[in-house]
Amino acid sequence: MRRIGCVSLVMVSLFLCGLPLELPATEDGPGKEAAQFFQEQIEPIFQEHCFSCHSHAAGEMSSGLTLDSRSGWREGGDRGPAVMPGKPAESLLIVAVQGADPDLQMPPEGRLSADEIARLIEWVKRGAPDPRTMKVARPETRDSLDWWSLRSLQRPALPAAGPDDSEAVQAIDAFINDRLRQADLTPMAVADRRTLIKRLYVDLHGMLPDPQAISAFVSDPDPRAYEKLVDRLLQSPRYGERWARHWLDTVHFADSHGCEHDVFRPHAWRYRDYVIASFNRDTPWDRMIREQLAADHFFPENARLTAALGFIAAGPLELSRAGTAPVTFDYLDRDDMVAQTMAAFASTTANCARCHDHKFDPISQEDYYSLQAVFAGVGKGDVEFDMDPHVGQQRVYWQQMLAAATSDRSDKLFSAEYASWVAAWEAEFLKRPAAWTPLVPDTFTAVEGSTLKLLDDHSLLAVMARPEQETYLITGPIVGLNTLAAIRLDVLADDSLPQRGPGRQDNGNLHLSEFEAYLLEPGAAEPERLAIGSAEADWKQAGWTIAHAIDGNPATAWGIYPQVGMSHHAVFQLKESRPLMPGSQLRVILKQLHGGGHLIGRPQLHVTESADVVADVLPQAVHAALLIPRDERSDAQRIAVAGHALRKTAEQHLAALPPPELVYAVSSGYSHAKKLPEPMPPKVVHVLRRGQIDLPGEVAQPGALSALTSLPGRFAFDDPNDEASRRAALADWLASPDNPLTWRSVVNRVWAYHFGRGLCETTNDFGRMGGLPSHPELLDWLAVWFRDDARGSLKRLHRLILLSAAWRRQSIVTARRQGIGDASAGALERERTVDGENRLLWRMNRRRLDAETYRDAVLQIAGRIDLAMGGPGIQQFTQSPGAQATPTLDYAAFDWSRPSAARRSIYRVVWRGIADPFMESLDFPDLGILAPQRGNSVSALQALVVYNNDFVLHHSRVMAERASRDGGPLDRQIATVFQWILLREPTDREAVMLTGYAKQHGLAATCRVLLNSNEFLYVD
Repeated sequence: MRRIGCVSLVMVSLFLCGLPLELPATEDGPGKEAAQFFQEQIEPIFQEHCFSCHSHAAGEMSSGLTLDSRSGWREGGDRGPAVMPGKPAESLLIVAVQGADPDLQMPPEGRLSADEIARLIEWVKRGAPDPRTMKVARPETRDSLDWWSLRSLQRPALPAAGPDDSEAVQAIDAFINDRLRQADLTPMAVADRRTLIKRLYVDLHGMLPDPQAISAFVSDPDPRAYEKLVDRLLQSPRYGERWARHWLDTVHFADSHGCEHDVFRPHAWRYRDYVIASFNRDTPWDRMIREQLAADHFFPENARLTAALGFIAAGPLELSRAGTAPVTFDYLDRDDMVAQTMAAFASTTANCARCHDHKFDPISQEDYYSLQAVFAGVGKGDVEFDMDPHVGQQRVYWQQMLAAATSDRSDKLFSAEYASWVAAWEAEFLKRPAAWTPLVPDTFTAVEGSTLKLLDDHSLLAVMARPEQETYLITGPIVGLNTLAAIRLDVLADDSLPQRGPGRQDNGNLHLSEFEAYLLEPGAAEPERLAIGSAEADWKQAGWTIAHAIDGNPATAWGIYPQVGMSHHAVFQLKESRPLMPGSQLRVILKQLHGGGHLIGRPQLHVTESADVVADVLPQAVHAALLIPRDERSDAQRIAVAGHALRKTAEQHLAALPPPELVYAVSSGYSHAKKLPEPMPPKVVHVLRRGQIDLPGEVAQPGALSALTSLPGRFAFDDPNDEASRRAALADWLASPDNPLTWRSVVNRVWAYHFGRGLCETTNDFGRMGGLPSHPELLDWLAVWFRDDARGSLKRLHRLILLSAAWRRQSIVTARRQGIGDASAGALERERTVDGENRLLWRMNRRRLDAETYRDAVLQIAGRIDLAMGGPGIQQFTQSPGAQATPTLDYAAFDWSRPSAARRSIYRVVWRGIADPFMESLDFPDLGILAPQRGNSVSALQALVVYNNDFVLHHSRVMAERASRDGGPLDRQIATVFQWILLREPTDREAVMLTGYAKQHGLAATCRVLLNSNEFLYVD
């Protein structure tokens, strides 16, 4: 087991404590005058301009250089000593600040003043006197596992009942009451039912109860009414929508890449729907870990769980770096995967060991890069899967047949399983009288500068120059046909093309703007243009269908993206079959005018006299083999026929299946945000010295944290190229009953969302720089109970917490509101003094509505909320082209009367780098980073936004119209909207005041006032 650098830990601690890191000058140190010169003239320059990147206090040693001690600049960094005493011209520090070397300019932003540079030069000329030396700390001997979060889980005994405990006190309250007694604190009483039902609805559903539900609950005489309400709300689908949002924050999920090229992810939403469904199904937590990390390994028969792999791909993707610095991109992208996985599931800051061993926790740099190696075989992109298991099984079967067809392996092609399919295809094919005949080009031209090369199979390969636009003219004799009924264009994949084509664009795509065909008859003065009646293709890109190639509009085109890396074909049926004369020639013009190099890479033409456009194109070897009786064919001929038959059969059945679903997730079929023609093996991950790409060390082996000796620190595999088994091993490591981090992490996270603060406040960091649990025994008891008794059921955990007296306590402590006497008021003052932050939970924490709950509550009160579940995200903005790939979004221009405006907030599109100002003002998080807990700001700007945003203005008018439709005098309408919004009747004083306001400003303005009131915004 590797220990962290204890000396570094002590030095950082000294910095944090504000203690000096200097010792009196030693015998080889500078004299008093020289030391004074350094301290007054030089050290301030270092502190202002250098220490943020080159000091132990900042935790940064960029390029391995520290400037916070004499030994730091003497030893130097990657380039050697930073200062050569007495030799300014040879000192790298002076070269850097002077900017003489373009590759070595410091500080990275801005430059030192001429005076500051002159002082540094003078200091070096004087011999670089520096009185600073580092204190030498003795190595620590503490056990690296001697920390609360790393200790093995043991179920603590319940505290003895106190004199104020009832016989029915449950475990949570036993621990909390015992802690309160130790602090001599008196807990608040349980809140009234009206308070509890609002609190419960907001907590579990992120919505408000309607007045009827409140009335029924308040008047229910059943002593188990509250318990039954908890159970009912947990069974509602609204629960999954609410708690999915918490998890999506935790894993910084959004619908766009973020970063410089903030591109939309149209299929990311399926991971969101997976999370909602999983919470509603109450998927056990250990299974949910395995699904999100390696569903393809653990549950290959359940293809719909592919959506769970959106977890690993939930974070940002720096698209520009993927193309310009692919190796750096790989390490940084995996860093996000590691940081997210370990923080979300284990509350561990493993990514702090990227440049060096973790300074505070027992996580080595080797551990960190072992975690990176787990994800070394995946990239991010749109992954196909089938929601219907039956369709998924069929697709797998036909894909396996297609793979067998292209393998040229006789043991697969001649298997009994496939023999009947080969025989059926051959029998069916021989019934058809017509076949396609290749058009052998005798002239072929590319107008804009491409070079076309004729290949042996009569296809043409575009080589050399790739212009922005191009037009191919291909002419050849029509041989063996009496009539011409249809023309077939094949666009063939080829290893020489980007992504194997079939297009020449970098992403493998092509755009055929127009297809034109002409008949050249012997002796005719002009070629005759043939009228195309219809066109069909094997693949139609959305918005770029084959019909666009015959619509006469050069601005539209046929495309094949994202089905790149494979051949495609299009069939153009003539309006009427055209009789042919001997010597007739066909000229085909392929106009590719869209631009951007979207050109066909390898076209091939065939003709037929049959109106049956499914007539086949037979390779020469297959055609020759079919002329020979089956039992007389050679093995090579049998392989040719079987391979072709199985390929055509598989392709036909695959084309008949409904298109697969797509989810933005991780897959070995993607790398650097591009789809690969075949899965890639895991990449090699090195332990990077100081975290620098150009300083690779030993190769990292897939693994996790070696400090947890009860679990394997490194993973062993039968097949190191089995990428999914790496993720599965990490999932097993995290989900193990012996992993104390995982089970403490999840119960603490759930507790934090119920109480507004975790038992450990730092929900993503259980290390030594994180918080200490306020109730460590309770946290351990909950972790063991959740793991063993509840078997990972989150709903059982919610129920346990919600039924506790701790969660049901009052939050308001004002003596007047509680109607208590002077003595009790004095007790409340003591509670505030001893535990003002309520860490010991003598009362409930008052909570403000978060952004989604506020927005959904407004929709609900306006009577507009649409409770339809699932589906693509709703774009509540207008969009126009922006700089580079990032669009311009206008949230203010959205029409709030549209039906899509009424969907719950969980279903809105969240553009990672372009925030919705309204949601942002209510503390919706920045999802470019992990967001385990939301902020809770209170500002004048927030009040102005809530009062004046178009969303609130529109729905205030809707509320007013809804209330006025019911008729009645203004004061009755005021009472109605008051009850909708604040869930109670107004007092006489409130009614008079609001009626007067409504007469002057209108009922809609009155709704705005109530929607901006503390009573609406906060949950007691």
